[in-house]
Amino acid sequence: MTAALTTPAAPAARPSGVPRQWRWLVRLHRPVLIGGGALVLLTAAALVWLGGPLTDASAAAWKAYNACGFTPRCSYDQESILLYKNVYNWTTIAVLAVPFLVAAWAGGALVGRETESGTARLAWTQGVSPARWLASRLVAPAVLTVAVTGLPAALHHWAWAAGRDRIDTAKLWHDMDTFYANGTIPVGLALAGLAAGALAGLLLRRAMAALAAAAATVGGLWAAVHAAVPYLWPSVTRVSGLEEGPLGRGMFVGQGVLTPQGRAEAPCVSGGLDSCRDTLTDMGATAFYRDLHPVSHYWPLQLVATGVLLAVAGLLTYAAFRVLRRTTGAARG
Repeated sequence: MTAALTTPAAPAARPSGVPRQWRWLVRLHRPVLIGGGALVLLTAAALVWLGGPLTDASAAAWKAYNACGFTPRCSYDQESILLYKNVYNWTTIAVLAVPFLVAAWAGGALVGRETESGTARLAWTQGVSPARWLASRLVAPAVLTVAVTGLPAALHHWAWAAGRDRIDTAKLWHDMDTFYANGTIPVGLALAGLAAGALAGLLLRRAMAALAAAAATVGGLWAAVHAAVPYLWPSVTRVSGLEEGPLGRGMFVGQGVLTPQGRAEAPCVSGGLDSCRDTLTDMGATAFYRDLHPVSHYWPLQLVATGVLLAVAGLLTYAAFRVLRRTTGAARG
């Protein structure tokens, strides 16, 4: 009898590419993901409490306080008022801190630690190209970043709106911290921080240095956005008489006086005072003007600023792949 020839079975193909890298990332960063998820859930719970029972209690306390008039002895729930203020301030800080935490994680652990320890190069020898390795550290974390930044920001906006016109000390929409925590800017800033962390990790190849550089980049971007926001959308102008002074509420852009020669800086804004009136008369001033953004400009300002940040995130991501290509010569995969 002739022995049957058998062909050795081909070894099972190993899962490769980005999906396998995602599973590895989940295992590697499980403590951070669990801890970060817990912090987000705690912040979300605090915001739900803030916008629900705490707002109702604080609004009732303010209603009782305003009903007191000039009564020397008045009973109202001062603790609810103070608690609302404290919880609002702390949850606002928590929402605004997320982009910094994302950038620090991306620079220090997601990319910086692997380039410093050499595990990145090890992964490139295991059937994962450098480009796929970097993509796995950007795509899934970007989706996660949108979730952990967008949810608290949306809840913060809801909680703030619940107290508007009900709580006397509620923040105005153009209050700096409230403006940023209420919208989409933190999402764009966090995505830019993610890309900045990846780029810093590839350039510096030191976890702590990349962490610091990424966090500093987010701080710089935030300062730049804050300076640019008033000019990202056309402002409106409110003109008022000299006796009235500058009028109009909203996000302040600039103000002054109108003269026959055009606009001029206002040396004083109390046209009802004799000294100020005389000064304005000598200037030939005819009216005050104030350039500002009304509340209807809130979302245009938010969306334009977010679009700019997303463009920055795209440029930083492109730069990260270019750096990877230059250092490995094999960034295509």
